[in-house]
Parts: sequence; C-alpha cells; structure tokens
Amino acid sequence: MTSVPVGMEPSRSRRSRVGADLTGFNVIMQFEQDDILLLDGATGTELDRRGVDVSLPLWSARAMLEAPEVLLDVHRSYLDAGAGAICTNTFRTHERSLAKAGLVDHAERLTREAVSIACAARDEVNQDALVLGSVAPLEDCYSPGRAADVETCRHEHAQLIRYLVDGGVDLVLVETMCSAHEALAAASAAEDLTPGNWAISFCLAPGDPGVLLDGTLLADLLPELGQARFIGINCVAAPMMTDQVKHLHSLLHGNIPIAAYGNVGHPDDERGWVNTDAIDPDRYAEHSMQWVEAGASIIGGCCGTTPETTRAMSFAVT
Repeated sequence: MTSVPVGMEPSRSRRSRVGADLTGFNVIMQFEQDDILLLDGATGTELDRRGVDVSLPLWSARAMLEAPEVLLDVHRSYLDAGAGAICTNTFRTHERSLAKAGLVDHAERLTREAVSIACAARDEVNQDALVLGSVAPLEDCYSPGRAADVETCRHEHAQLIRYLVDGGVDLVLVETMCSAHEALAAASAAEDLTPGNWAISFCLAPGDPGVLLDGTLLADLLPELGQARFIGINCVAAPMMTDQVKHLHSLLHGNIPIAAYGNVGHPDDERGWVNTDAIDPDRYAEHSMQWVEAGASIIGGCCGTTPETTRAMSFAVT
C-alpha cells in the first residue's frame, strides 16, 4: 500500500475555502486577473508524458499507487505556471473503475490520497489556490449509452463526492458529463452532500452548439442546475469551444459563471488518450481568450494540455 510521501501531507493550519463565493473572484478568492480564474490543465495525459503508466482501466489513478511524487510534481507545475485552481486526480477512483483492476476496496483510500497530494502541492506553491474535487462519468466520457441507471449513478457518485468532501476539497467539480440523466444524478448527489458548493461541466457533441453526446439539449438541463457555482464545457476540441461558450452564455444571461477547458489530441480505446502537438500553447491561449470574449470567466485545459499551456494562458490574461 502506497501512502502519501513524507512532506506531502497538507497543512492543517490553512482555513477551509468551502463555501467560497465563486462569483466574486477578486474579493473572496483573492484572485486578481480581471476576474478570470485560471484552472489547471490535464493530469492524466501529463502523467503519460512523464512516463507514468496510464493504461486503462485505471488511467491516471495508477499514479497514486506507483508514482505519487510525479503526481505531486504535476500539480506543482500547474500552480507554478499560474493556475489558480487545480483538480484532484480522482477521474477514475470510483469503486466501479477500480473494480476493473481488482481494487474495489481502495476507492476511499485512493480518493483521499489524491486530495492530500493536491492539497500538499497547493500548500507548497500557492495557499490561495483552490483544490477542486473531480467527479467523472462512471463509464466512458464519449459513450453516453454506457451510463448506468439514475439510482446507480446517484449512489456511486454520492460515494465519491463524500470522500472528496471529507478529504477537504474546496469545491466539487462534476465534469465531462455526456449523459443527461447521469449529469443530473451527480448534481443531485453533490447538492445533497455539499449544498451550493459544486459545479458541473459537460462534454458536448460536435456540430450545433449546446447538445450533449446523448442528444439532450443543454438548455433542457439548466433549470435543474441553478445551485451550481459555475457551469462549464470541457473535453471539446479547443477550436470548437468558442461557439459552445457563446451558446451557453446566451442561455445563462450572465447569471452563472461559465467555465471552458478544451482538449488537444484524441481519445484512444487502449491508452485512453493520444497526445498531439496539433495546437501549441500560444495558439491554445489565443483560443482561450476567444472563450473569454464569448462569455467564459473560468478557463483552463483538458486532455492533452500541459503546464506550458497554462503558462501561455496566464500570460494572455495578465
């Protein structure tokens, strides 16, 4: 059993930021970049770049078992590059995912370790940064037909969210949701366990903006998401993001902050993701400024992005 290495335990003197008002970045979050919150970039693909085995089914979760120091350094790198928030490496720490590797009983331990490692990096580099607890789809992010039924989704997401909240995350981030019923189930679980202290982000289909991969219109879900701290779009190709943000902004009318974090590369059934250099960091940063102009106030990177991407975005918003 691999524990958090010595020196990686989070500081206990730091006050919890749970309940922080994400609509007032400058005052509440002490984040001053023209009201733009910069999220980190990809964790799984960055671990892959650094030589960590991220093969399925464990994907990035294997880092807690085999390479916690590398994971710590990934978080540090994003913070050093200017990120004001980092996401926990919990994209695949649901019991369902771990069971596929014979680790069903390790969900709580690995989730808590992921939170501890992220908090340790935060405490070391920038104590004002936020730690967001990542909650991913139970199955594949691009296969909405594989989503479990509503009650199963709610139960399994609630379990992970409870571990994240107990571990001390600042905000729960339900992300990369491609199925309407799973998204609403996860949002319901989050609202029950950490009322008003969660956000949600969707993986949308190419083509007409505002359509989930299961065909549901995003507009039809928004009335159920009024308690979210922000609503976002992620794991959409960076050049395709601007139209999606414009559409979401037209639906929200500025009432809820919008997040946008796109990807570089493409999914792979065996490796999980294939990194490419199709969009260099400076070009990605240019795209992200278009997202801001379209209405996003929270920007970052998804699969395939790197700390250099974050650094380029940080320069762009200052």
